[in-house]
Amino acid sequence: MSVNAFRPRKYEDFEIIDSGGKVVGHIRVKPSGVLWAPKSGRQWFGVSLPQFAKFMENEGKKQSK
Repeated sequence: MSVNAFRPRKYEDFEIIDSGGKVVGHIRVKPSGVLWAPKSGRQWFGVSLPQFAKFMENEGKKQSK
C-alpha cells in the first residue's frame, strides 16, 4: 500500500516589478543558489548560496524583521 506525499518544489520564481507594474527582472531561489534574469532575458545569472551570503553580509543593509 502506497502513501501519498507532497513533493517539494525544486525552486521558487519571483517577478521583480517597478513602481508602474512593469516587469524588470526575475529571481529564482533554489536550494543550491540564487539566479537572476533580466525581463526578457533568456539567460540566467547565478551565484551559489555561500557567494550570495558573503555578498549580502558585505553589501547588504541590516533590516528589522
